[in-house]
Amino acid sequence: MDKRKKAVLLGGTGLIGKQLLRILLESEAYGTITAIVRKPLAEHSKLRQVVLTDFAALESQAETFEGAEDVFCCLGTTIRQAGTRERFRIVDFDYPVMAARLAKAAGAQRYVLVSSMGADAGSRFFYNRVKGETEAAVRTLQLPMISIIRPSLLLGEREEFRLIERMGVAISRPLTPFLRKALPKMCPIEARDVAAVMHRVAQMYTPGVHIYENDQLHKMAPGSRAGT
Repeated sequence: MDKRKKAVLLGGTGLIGKQLLRILLESEAYGTITAIVRKPLAEHSKLRQVVLTDFAALESQAETFEGAEDVFCCLGTTIRQAGTRERFRIVDFDYPVMAARLAKAAGAQRYVLVSSMGADAGSRFFYNRVKGETEAAVRTLQLPMISIIRPSLLLGEREEFRLIERMGVAISRPLTPFLRKALPKMCPIEARDVAAVMHRVAQMYTPGVHIYENDQLHKMAPGSRAGT
């Protein structure tokens, strides 16, 4: 009998999600990975795919979460990509909270959520406010262990083009070594490092809510002296 863990991943085609999926499939800790995606992924012996062209149907996927110890949520968009603030809130609030609710009902032990640096339910900035409200809503569900990941600007190649983010990466990437020392909480971080930390915290079991700020993500990333 395979005693390795089962995991559910939402957002497996995004910048962090595709890196996390690769790590989970390679991990000896997991026997089955269920990816809930909008479009099919490449086949893998450990991968089970649930294709939802509309994530509003997620609420009907309770059976998908059954037996999963760990649930990872990498869902996220931008207002420009979403088209409206209302649509942005659906993707960045409704879906992650719905996934957490399904995880709780299924008896999952760990919920690992990608949020954002500056997330604050009281923020005057819409993006940060929604992220903070999402965190707060997930926390009220009281899953056994909740890990909230708050990265800064993400480095890596996205499938879709985001002009403002691309400009930010181009400006900040040469400054990354300096920023890592001078402003670690704001320093850009590689998506693959965020994914690696998500996998790492899911191998822990410390009940309660744990928030990982950007500087801590850098310290815990593979290759970091502080993280080894």
